[in-house]
Amino acid sequence: MHIQVRNSIKRRAFSLALFSAAFLLFSVAWAQDEPVAKFPSKPIRLIVGFAPGGGSDISARIIGPKLSEILGQTVVIENKAGANGNIASEALIRSAPDGYTIMITTIGSLAINSHMPGGTTYDPRKDFAAISMGVTFGNMLVVKAESPIKTLGDFIAAGANTEVFYGSSGSGSTGHLAGELLKIRSGMKAQHVNYKGGGPAMTDLLGNNITAIYASAPTAVPLVKDGKLRAIAVTSPQRAKSLPEVPTVAEQGFPGFEAFNWYGFVAPAKTPPAIIDKLNAAIVQALKDPGTIERLTKVGMDADPMTPAVMQAFINAEYDKWGEVVKQIKF
Repeated sequence: MHIQVRNSIKRRAFSLALFSAAFLLFSVAWAQDEPVAKFPSKPIRLIVGFAPGGGSDISARIIGPKLSEILGQTVVIENKAGANGNIASEALIRSAPDGYTIMITTIGSLAINSHMPGGTTYDPRKDFAAISMGVTFGNMLVVKAESPIKTLGDFIAAGANTEVFYGSSGSGSTGHLAGELLKIRSGMKAQHVNYKGGGPAMTDLLGNNITAIYASAPTAVPLVKDGKLRAIAVTSPQRAKSLPEVPTVAEQGFPGFEAFNWYGFVAPAKTPPAIIDKLNAAIVQALKDPGTIERLTKVGMDADPMTPAVMQAFINAEYDKWGEVVKQIKF
């Protein structure tokens, strides 16, 4: 009799333990799913790693409003300039992986900076969660409209005996690497001037402090069309749709020359995949919006949405590619 009672008590205790464990698992699952279901329930911070007026800032301010409309929450753009995007990248890594802090980042932050002297404190292949590609475009080599330099040949000739000064959005940017590659292939003398974004570099060019800039299309195109700048070459494999009359560097005697640029969206590593998917869907929708496409095209950028998996594979491939380019330049 006592044995039967004890066995009955044990069975009830075991059943209660099973019920409690199941309830706990259900509660944890609900707690994890509930924020995803409600995401986003507050404003989203979109970090830009460069000063206002540069290409990444311009693209963020074109895409941001449509993204805000789609998500139903304010998208707050926050500029964190410095170290060719590394300061912004480190800020993103320190942020909670909850989808409320994301970054529109550059080829420099994700594929080049880690290979440069000094490297980075992060591994772009592991410390970020890819969301989507944003835009792609080529850089443009531009001078002031009144400059005697009218062609790429003129620019190279200007640096034949005297060092010319050219600017870019930062050390390790595609503009910087394009300048160094041209210097190697042409034999010209040129000195890179480092800036915290395309905006400050453009200010110095217009102020006659430097000879030229390898500028992002969104920074350069409006000023070329306004007659303030002259574009003498584009660094992409094909001519820019926004300025089809400007020849590529490759067309002007340097076959195979390419320094293509892109901006992509990333979040901190360990951001839940369901939230990444929600952000991806919203960004893809924004990039397919006719109004967004029109505004991007006007400043020389092409919308190029991707799935998170395709974007991550692209980042890995670009990381390897630009690592070899940096070795070739031998900083």
